[in-house]
Amino acid sequence: MKNLDSGKNLRIGLPSKGRLSEIAGDLLKQAGLSFRRQSRGLFARVSGLPVELIFLRTDDIPTLCAEGAIDMGITGSDLLEESGGSAEVRMRLGVGRCRLAICVPDDANLNSAADLDGKRIATSFPAITQRYLAKHQASAHLVSLSGSVEVMIQLGIADAIVDLVETGSTLAANRLRILEEIDSYETVLIQNDRCRDAETADRVVRRLEGVVIARDYSLLEYNVPRSKLEAAEAITPGFNSPTVNKLEDPEWCSVRVMVKRGAVIDAMERLETVGASAVIETPISNCRL
Repeated sequence: MKNLDSGKNLRIGLPSKGRLSEIAGDLLKQAGLSFRRQSRGLFARVSGLPVELIFLRTDDIPTLCAEGAIDMGITGSDLLEESGGSAEVRMRLGVGRCRLAICVPDDANLNSAADLDGKRIATSFPAITQRYLAKHQASAHLVSLSGSVEVMIQLGIADAIVDLVETGSTLAANRLRILEEIDSYETVLIQNDRCRDAETADRVVRRLEGVVIARDYSLLEYNVPRSKLEAAEAITPGFNSPTVNKLEDPEWCSVRVMVKRGAVIDAMERLETVGASAVIETPISNCRL
């Protein structure tokens, strides 16, 4: 097993397995942080940067970051809140979004969190659950579990569960409904206040920002009569201003502009109405704004 270096390099904790491990690894590589992990290896070096990657259990990353074993880490904001540690969110990564909710049987006579007073609740998030119930003047017996909790009601272990919800299909399969949503969470990059190399940490953040921002935008290119340029620019103002180039026909120009990905189709339709043509969308993999 490869050991850590002298301790001067920036240490970043990554999930060692699972879906979040794949998300984190792909994100780093898209941001130009190239690394090669040996099969089931615990450590890897980033090429060209003084950065060491350490592969850990996802729910241990907030605690290890707060304790200074690692400087930064990629984990879920739900796990950060549950840990109660002092690590701070350096940036939100825009992936892995989910909701933490109180779920009860479809036929249960329960209408609010206050109705859970004295009930049994199975969850992997006892700290968050306890704080939420306290806000609603309820006190419940919490059954802390590290694995799946959906079947605990059927097993007679609990009257309700608190669990992460994405599509709701698992709830339907187990005849459960959402009583209340506690909060929404996503994948985040965290950092402690004793970072070994703040300058490199800032470089890592800037690189990741380029990828995260790019995911929300597309590059739109189109030709438009110069007489309609002002109307087209009102539809696609871009950052600071669009890039406008001359065409061989002096009465026409070419425009390149970044557009929010969710607004591209609407923008294309509106551009057509003002006379734009040859409207092309191109995905953006990285950018700096």
